[in-house]
Amino acid sequence: MKSLVLEKKDEINLRDFPAIDRVEETLGPRDVRIKLHTVGICGSDVHYYTHGRIGPFVVNEPMILGHEASGTVIEVGAEVQTLKTGDRVCMEPGIPDPNSRATQLGMYNIDPAVRFWATPPVHGILRPTCVHPEAFTFLLPDNVSFAEAAMVEPLAVGVHAATKARVKPGDNAVVMGAGPIGLVTALAALAAGCARVYVTDLSEKKLEIAGSLSAAITPVNVKSESVVDVVKRDTDGWGVDLVFEATGSPHAAKTVFEPLCPGGCVVMIGGQPDPIQYDAGAAMVREARVENIFRYAHVFPRCVGMLSSGAIDVKPLITRTFEFSDSVNAFEIAASAPPADVKMQIVLPQ
Repeated sequence: MKSLVLEKKDEINLRDFPAIDRVEETLGPRDVRIKLHTVGICGSDVHYYTHGRIGPFVVNEPMILGHEASGTVIEVGAEVQTLKTGDRVCMEPGIPDPNSRATQLGMYNIDPAVRFWATPPVHGILRPTCVHPEAFTFLLPDNVSFAEAAMVEPLAVGVHAATKARVKPGDNAVVMGAGPIGLVTALAALAAGCARVYVTDLSEKKLEIAGSLSAAITPVNVKSESVVDVVKRDTDGWGVDLVFEATGSPHAAKTVFEPLCPGGCVVMIGGQPDPIQYDAGAAMVREARVENIFRYAHVFPRCVGMLSSGAIDVKPLITRTFEFSDSVNAFEIAASAPPADVKMQIVLPQ
């Protein structure tokens, strides 16, 4: 099948790819076969393209990219009960070992044996069809588009972060980073009850998008003003209840406690390619709680529900759409990190 293949670092092709594992494409009794419709370009996809690795995950052989997806069920296994042919769906891309200790404890996202799309050596889904377990495939309400549904995967990161933060109604928060994950985290924090979210970044274009999402979002360009000064001014010197670090920047990680109030919580979201340092003393004097997240667990149905109800609107984050035939160009543009773009998506032929 024609697929978008990362051959190696800096080399990507749209070509026939007959080497998909036969087991991977065999329909089991509790699996569904899905015709892909929309696939988002994730920062991790771009990082594999430009660096050839993320931490211990190394591209040693050609790999199909893509893991943020929606599509239509075209075949169901004999024991599938909740889905039927023709259903519109989105898919959670990580398949854990159901017998692992992490899965049995409810933490299936940190199962060491999880098979996650487009994470070496597992292929992604920038291809015509895929087979996926019913348990990780979610029916879409009629009012949720394929494009919105392909945003459920990144939104799940933000919702998981807000859940780990234990947001309370009326909390104030800082989100460091106005990229896709930072912005879905801001939306998730507001949906969870935050009264005010300060979003920081260096890109004025991205901050303009952040400010357009809600009157409760205050953009802060850290090139020209201090988020600590803004927060202290607005909170009578107290600080915010929550800080979400979504940049992956070691410099940002060093400053996470500065705007935080006593007893507040920091949630580390951004992927850190290198060891980071932060001020443990600043954490101690605040009795700060620090949470770390890895992907998400148990949140996809909630994300779909919030999109359907209008509690969260991700449409403004989708800034550019490409045809599947233009996928290579799409990744070249994404790798250039255009400041006016948040989420780019690819639409496959139907």
